[in-house]
Amino acid sequence: MKKSLIKGFTLIEVLLVIAILAILAAVVIIALNPAKQLAEAQNAQRRSDVRAILDAVHQYAVDNYGSLPAEIASGNTCIDDGVPICVAGQSCDGGVSLDSIIEEEKYLINIPSDPTAATDVDTGYKIFTTANGRVGVCAPSAYGDTAISITQ
Repeated sequence: MKKSLIKGFTLIEVLLVIAILAILAAVVIIALNPAKQLAEAQNAQRRSDVRAILDAVHQYAVDNYGSLPAEIASGNTCIDDGVPICVAGQSCDGGVSLDSIIEEEKYLINIPSDPTAATDVDTGYKIFTTANGRVGVCAPSAYGDTAISITQ
């Protein structure tokens, strides 16, 4: 009597492989966390924008014998005392225009806007001066527990 040998996978083996693949996929998705990765990328953009605005304001002040490009409110912290930076060519409620730093593209080509908090008239960033004359720029809508703020 001849026995035929049929080679293949059993239903249990196939289900076990599918379960293992599902677990691995879930672990990879959780580890990558696309929402967090996007938020961190936006924070990197905010840091770059804040630094660019601050550098442009300082360069403007150097070229103009210490005078700042606009009347910037003074206070202790950027988040609490800072005034919104208006979009180029716009006026915003209680905000400050930094159009002079983009004239003829001398310091910046355009005033950067926050990736998520910007509106048609407000860039989403704030600027202030300390009692000692130091200038600070911040991004109050940053992802995480603390806002992005740089003061020089």
